[in-house]
Amino acid sequence: MVIWRIFRKSYQYVADRPFKKGTILQERYHILKLLGTGSYGMAYLCMDVETSEIVVVKQLRPSKRHKPYETTLFQNEINLLAQLSHPQIPRLRDAFTCGGQHLYAMSYIEGDNLDESIFYHKLTFNEHESLVLTLQLLELADHLHSREIYHLDLRIPNIMFKDGEPFLIDFGLARNAAMDSPGKQLDMRRQDYYDLGDILLYLLYTTYTTKRKKALPWTEELCLANETVQLLKRLLGLLPCYTSTEEIHRDLMAAIEATAAN
Repeated sequence: MVIWRIFRKSYQYVADRPFKKGTILQERYHILKLLGTGSYGMAYLCMDVETSEIVVVKQLRPSKRHKPYETTLFQNEINLLAQLSHPQIPRLRDAFTCGGQHLYAMSYIEGDNLDESIFYHKLTFNEHESLVLTLQLLELADHLHSREIYHLDLRIPNIMFKDGEPFLIDFGLARNAAMDSPGKQLDMRRQDYYDLGDILLYLLYTTYTTKRKKALPWTEELCLANETVQLLKRLLGLLPCYTSTEEIHRDLMAAIEATAAN
């Protein structure tokens, strides 16, 4: 097992070398720089030489391009983006292969993701601001859910933050559940709701400071309005879970109103 892991890592190191800066893909996308790498893909900042626009080109890791499960996931991401048209979600521009590699181009969203904004740029959110941002994210999730699409990976690294607005990225684990049973769809909807609760908790902790050495549960560490506490408990499954966006929206608005003076 250890030998196999070493072999796999060595193969990935050799196979997953990114395209060099200056490479032109599909005789159209001029690579300006590598933006980053993830478990399944690599993203490049590119200039579309036909339109002079800046775009992002995502590549399935070469080490995974012959694996049916990974290529299916990558194609699923392309198919989902093709179904979406929202100013706060990347727009699919092109999908292609180049030298046997699987790639697609999408619109570029300039800015930092929420993870970078919080941990590197020290951006903080008070309770009211945290609730307002969560409401904006709920509206994005509802846009997906109304089309029977579930993101299933709502995390702060997958949220770009620009000019006070969130932009949702990375649909690698998303699923179009149109053919799934209502029960399965409810489970996926609740997963997105749980993730929203997790994000809200992250936001609330950006203004938390303590000299206490021992960590306590958030219910004891954070001083929150009762409306916010009830909202979080239901999102995180500590109380009966939400089953619809309308329920969450109602409780979010109540919490926003309760904290408006803060």
